Amino acid sequence: MLQINEVIVSAEWLRDNLGSPKLKLVDASWFMPGTDRNAKSEWMTKRIPGAVYFDFDGEIYDKASPLPHMLPTENHFETAVAGLGINNDDHIVVYDTAGIFSSPRVWWMFKVMGHENVALLDGGMSAWEAIGGKVDSDEPESTTLGSYKAHIDKEGVIDAQALLAGIESDSLNVIDVRPSERFSGSVAEPRPGVRSGHMPNAKNLPFPVLTENGKFKTREDLTALLSPVLSENKPNVSSCGSGVTACTFALAAKWALNAKVAVYDGSWSEWGSNEELPVVKD
Repeated sequence: MLQINEVIVSAEWLRDNLGSPKLKLVDASWFMPGTDRNAKSEWMTKRIPGAVYFDFDGEIYDKASPLPHMLPTENHFETAVAGLGINNDDHIVVYDTAGIFSSPRVWWMFKVMGHENVALLDGGMSAWEAIGGKVDSDEPESTTLGSYKAHIDKEGVIDAQALLAGIESDSLNVIDVRPSERFSGSVAEPRPGVRSGHMPNAKNLPFPVLTENGKFKTREDLTALLSPVLSENKPNVSSCGSGVTACTFALAAKWALNAKVAVYDGSWSEWGSNEELPVVKD
């Protein structure tokens, strides 16, 4: 029986287990707006064999929200995931073509929707190709409809009002993973209408320090980076620009320290654009 007991799996592990019953591969690639690349088009012509494409930016998101790629409802998630041929008892491995960028977001989405057996391919497509892993370029096969039920973990995600209450009562520990100059407010935000700065009492750990050459750093290195910013007696919350790289922090904390970190889904896109929410600059 296939088991995924780790948060992260290696390309070698995937090669040894590729084709196992109940193993489902998910391409979670996504590119920042303004880049001249289309992740779904790239998946259609180049993917790990059997991988389905999970579109968290253009399909599997809260379409009623004005904010980008917000977490969808349980019903929306269930329908979309079943449409990808995924079932509750499947063992999911997510990856992206950048190494580690957008795939932690989809790992987190599955986790927060109650899916236990989900892991991330460390190094993504590049690591897979580096060991000579097979790549499929034929037209994707149609998937058999799955059966899926989601059960949202309300402790894995937090909204602006709950976060504000936690900041005001000093009952939450917030880690902002944006670059330090954006956190300090010394540069303008890339999104129009969004203020510069950070939440009161937030800590900063820019997400790129967690990875090296497209892979996560060692558990020991991550522990040294994460421990100073994580709280042992308050719930931890990660935030970023739009809720993607905050998930990289949450995954790293889970893998290195088995620490649970909630993700502020709206992140700075929401907080910085709402004049009623407090912003400070260094």
